[in-house]
Amino acid sequence: MTALVWCAIGLVLLIVGAELVVRGGTRVAARLGVPPLVVGLTIVAIGTSTPELAVGIDAALRGESDLAVGNIAGTNIVNILLILGMSALIRPLAIRMQTIRLDLPMMVIASLMLMAMAWDGTLTRTEGIILTASGLAYTATLLRVARREGHSVKAAFTDEFGVEPDPTPVPETLLSLGGLVAGIVVIVIGADWLVDGAVALARQWGVSDAFIGLTIVAIGTSAPELATTIVSTFRNARDIAIGNLLGSSVYNILFILGVTCIVPDSGIQVGRALILIDIPLMTAVALLCVPVFISGRRVTRLEGALFVSAYAAYLAYLIAART
Repeated sequence: MTALVWCAIGLVLLIVGAELVVRGGTRVAARLGVPPLVVGLTIVAIGTSTPELAVGIDAALRGESDLAVGNIAGTNIVNILLILGMSALIRPLAIRMQTIRLDLPMMVIASLMLMAMAWDGTLTRTEGIILTASGLAYTATLLRVARREGHSVKAAFTDEFGVEPDPTPVPETLLSLGGLVAGIVVIVIGADWLVDGAVALARQWGVSDAFIGLTIVAIGTSAPELATTIVSTFRNARDIAIGNLLGSSVYNILFILGVTCIVPDSGIQVGRALILIDIPLMTAVALLCVPVFISGRRVTRLEGALFVSAYAAYLAYLIAART
């Protein structure tokens, strides 16, 4: 009963935090003259990925490597199939050209990097450094792209929000940024309580670390992305939604798993089932996004329904074959 109460409180905090993130992120983007997509890909994506970082480092230090790696693979599958699918099912999702040219390829590259590095059964500290450095390079590229947007973005924001973008730290901008940060903090606390409650329930059921990482912890640590995406969808701030999902999927591998691999002296071990099934499936999901995103530059309701159905099938397989 205690675990269920913590889960319920965590969900409430997620909803409140998501509202703050969407409001704050939209206003920050408007005032600074950068696309909401970039805010979603960077600040919001990194902020909502902090639960994965906490879970990964804690699991690595305790020697529960399958939980750490399973959480990343499972979270990325949840992000695309379940959360992106649900968002498109509610309302068709338009895809910007930057997403096709930069963010989608980076998600595919990061997935392929993880699959190649994990193939020998170990993610070393050196590989963790490579992943982290790649994440820094991706972030630097995003910031360069944001600066190139220029006057056209500022004019569009002025028309949409009635606010002149201002690069100086005026009180209004700081207030919006404070709301964004507060929302991320509330989301992280809510996700932590939700995951703690869910893992406590799973331990009572006696299931494996890999199963917990791929399902309960993955869905729990994806709750920030789910809450932010659903609120963004209903508030018609879709660029923050798509940026959050793709950015989180990239940062989960490059930053979160990269840092997790650096912490233990000997790196982390990767279970055989993760190598043969779950990481390749995560990569296949990333590759699946390529034709879906490019065809008409939108994710339709039908494609969203197929994504959600695919996740339901995967979850059914995990329950049937891995418990």
